[in-house]
Amino acid sequence: MHLSPPPSGRRILLAAAVAATAALAATGPVAAEPITAPTVDRQQQYAAAAGEYGVPQNVLLGVSYLESRWDTHAGQPSTSGGYGPMHLTDAEQVASTPSSAHVDENEDPRGDDARPLTVDPAIAAAPSGDVLPQASLQTVDAAAALTGLSVETLRSDATANIRGGAALLASYQKALGGPVGAGSDPAAWYGAVARYSGADTEDAAAAFADEVYDQIGQGASRTTDDGQRVTLAAAAVTPDESGLHKLGLRRAERPDGLECPVRVACEWIPAPYEKYGPGAGDYGNHDLGARPAQQKIEYIVIHDTEGYFGPSVNLVKDKTYLGWHYTLRSADGYIAQHIKAKDVGWHAGNWYVNAKSIGIEHEGFAGHGTWYTEAMYRTSAKLVRHLALRFQVPLDRQHILGHDNVPGTTAGTVAGMHWDPGPYWDWSHYFDLMKAPFQGTGTPHSGLVTIDPDYATNQPAFIGCNQQPPGVPKPTPPAAPCPLRGSSSVILHTAPSELAPLVNDRGLRPNGTPDTMYISDHGARASAGQTYALADVQGDWTAIWYLGQKAWFYNPAAAPTAKWAQGSVVTPKPGKTTIPVYGRAYPERAAYPAGVPYQTISPLQYTFAAGQRYAVGGVLPGEYYRAVTFDGSSPGDWTVIRGENRYVQIQFGHRVMFVNLDDVQIQPASVGSPE
Repeated sequence: MHLSPPPSGRRILLAAAVAATAALAATGPVAAEPITAPTVDRQQQYAAAAGEYGVPQNVLLGVSYLESRWDTHAGQPSTSGGYGPMHLTDAEQVASTPSSAHVDENEDPRGDDARPLTVDPAIAAAPSGDVLPQASLQTVDAAAALTGLSVETLRSDATANIRGGAALLASYQKALGGPVGAGSDPAAWYGAVARYSGADTEDAAAAFADEVYDQIGQGASRTTDDGQRVTLAAAAVTPDESGLHKLGLRRAERPDGLECPVRVACEWIPAPYEKYGPGAGDYGNHDLGARPAQQKIEYIVIHDTEGYFGPSVNLVKDKTYLGWHYTLRSADGYIAQHIKAKDVGWHAGNWYVNAKSIGIEHEGFAGHGTWYTEAMYRTSAKLVRHLALRFQVPLDRQHILGHDNVPGTTAGTVAGMHWDPGPYWDWSHYFDLMKAPFQGTGTPHSGLVTIDPDYATNQPAFIGCNQQPPGVPKPTPPAAPCPLRGSSSVILHTAPSELAPLVNDRGLRPNGTPDTMYISDHGARASAGQTYALADVQGDWTAIWYLGQKAWFYNPAAAPTAKWAQGSVVTPKPGKTTIPVYGRAYPERAAYPAGVPYQTISPLQYTFAAGQRYAVGGVLPGEYYRAVTFDGSSPGDWTVIRGENRYVQIQFGHRVMFVNLDDVQIQPASVGSPE
């Protein structure tokens, strides 16, 4: 979405800063710019800031952990314009971050040949609603006024950033009339912690504060992204929640039937099921269904919005646009539900996947070099775990998909499929939060590997974060290097060498040229949690079967980027030289009732040859959900058509794909695996 900043952004910030400064006026003189001593470690920086501004140290550490897990992110902003360990937010950064339309020209986000949907990208490109969060989220100016430090210093210097966060917390506590002092009771700081979230609803502020106090109770210890060891000692604290109600926040409506877990902030903001023209197919922006009774929910698809929360929510409220089930806000993890799980959203660009999935959008950008906030990761993980348990969706990367893992429906749609949430989404941490960590279950002889690099130290040299043209990346104009930062992706080469060309994805480059390090070019990448069939091992390099070829990634024993796994693989049945690969698992022609048009089983452009092996993600029935009219008046509407065909889902490349069960044999991966 191309969004324009409101003219009053900085004036709002200055007003907030003046108010915050007044609230802290009694604390003493404004501090001067710091000179950071290189011998002072991060733990000491938190202790010093807590003492200087009178904040209990475990409260400061707990808030910072919920914002950033104590990471600095090399001075880069979050998806909501927050900087540093304390996530001090800058409205000008939010306003100036370029957005892009959520759909590209001629794209069909519904992904159904029987009822193609063409959405005008100009709808998403036009500003709609508040680009910036409310004024309470614009905190860097307030921190500057409280500390006397410059905005730039607060954004780029970790010591200053921590001091700024401590000053803000103290100002919020004083405004609530609570006790201030490093030795004050942490339980009395609940209201100030809730306000720090920046939430505009009471339940969202409470959910953030609850997470902070839960973390204080659990404790934490980790090494940050810049090599600093920080520890939060576990302490049992029963917070005094009375300060929450003094914040004057609105109470969000939470009607019966809202499909969210408890203890998260969730609100019903419905997507419209409405007609917008005279034709039976002139309706939006989703389809009615009866899942899971009528059709099993197999997938939960993780998206990012490529825009900000407010405009994105307004888009899903547009009957001429497209609909997904949930949107999450970056700053505090607030959830808006738009479509019931029983109904089918138009979000993944593949009708087979749409009909069998729940779509979750996250405020953010796949390739701007920004980072997704801990508050949003946590709330999203709770939501996905809740939905997965309710609908019996396995918590693995074969069923919890990124939008970038959804295949094209036909050969002609492969190049236009989306690549969000992108290589900066931390899949390993996300699954840790869902209590389903990636674990090694095999040996070098078990035949499978699960990708799992160390996120913080795995920093591929991507380019093009300054540009994000739709479709296949162009070599010109020159693409600037992206900020070096943690990534879930490993890079795949044609040979066991960093100097070897990257592998080719013929769906993106039919001429056979290598894929690139362009940020949106995921044709030569494997991502954390994805499991592949082992093809070869040479020294520190491991090869997997990938898009019909051997693909090599660096996997040294001293710092492995993958775990050995066990499971099943498919190979072509004896006598078959090659077999087709599909982007959807539709039934055969004979399964369609009279009057219902046959949906072609169309292979993709890839080749699965004899001698290759691909990891099994499940065996699925051939199914097609027929839904092409507003009122169900077309023959077969609102029914699931099933046939005799069965398919095997495989990890064929970066995206999952399908092969006909009749074409393959399933066997343990250890059988015939390379030694």
